[in-house]
Amino acid sequence: MNAHEIDYRVYGEEMQYVEIELDPQESVIAEAGALMMMAASIRMDTIFGDGSDSGKGFMGKLFGAGKRLLTGESLFMTVFTNEGQGKQHVSFAAPYPGKIIPMDLSELGGKIVCQKDSFLCAAKGVSVGIELQRKLGVGFFGGEGFIMQKVEGDGLAFLHTGGTVCERVLQPGEMIRVDTGCLVGFTKDVEYDIEFVKGIKTAFFGGEGLFFATLRGPGKVWIQSLPFSRMADRILSAAGPGGRKEEGSILGGLGNFLDGDNR
Repeated sequence: MNAHEIDYRVYGEEMQYVEIELDPQESVIAEAGALMMMAASIRMDTIFGDGSDSGKGFMGKLFGAGKRLLTGESLFMTVFTNEGQGKQHVSFAAPYPGKIIPMDLSELGGKIVCQKDSFLCAAKGVSVGIELQRKLGVGFFGGEGFIMQKVEGDGLAFLHTGGTVCERVLQPGEMIRVDTGCLVGFTKDVEYDIEFVKGIKTAFFGGEGLFFATLRGPGKVWIQSLPFSRMADRILSAAGPGGRKEEGSILGGLGNFLDGDNR
């Protein structure tokens, strides 16, 4: 095994955190700012790159940090190492309401592709890099651009999602359509593409955007019910002038009047 063999427990329902149990000299890597609490004997180090053991040397670390910068993440990751004599615990919290998904990469083909902001933490030795989307349609209209994250290795990794998470197992040739913001991640054999919403009225007035993500099996797909971008849009629209966001509606101010919201 290349990655450290960590144990864990997830606490909570909608505001979850994961507690990692580390044996002496075991380590876990996490995004900057994900820490919730840790034991006194755990040492915290800030590193360049993705924390994998493969990119040793200054140039390797610099390249790893550059890959993370392309995904919109920080140049740095944090390594937490147990320097005590017995088992110790460190906990990481999701940044917004939702679910934490434990993923054993050794059971998922050694690789998952995910949204740029969904990675939370992983056993040391797991590589967190970039996945370039080669299709122009996916790059321009997929909601995630040309670059997504890839998590590779044989250890445990943890992703966080918004709202409730749905795990779908796709059979060979089976295809589902997903709102681009609701897609969390998928295994390496899943074919990912973008499909234009058919029908002019549906595309412009349906309130669901102009494009779907299409995912074709075989493989696993993880879907979130409440993307953070959707929740943020609702909060901003409620706080802004009028306090109402018209999704697919042509009523505008008349809608506010009819439902009693005539501020």
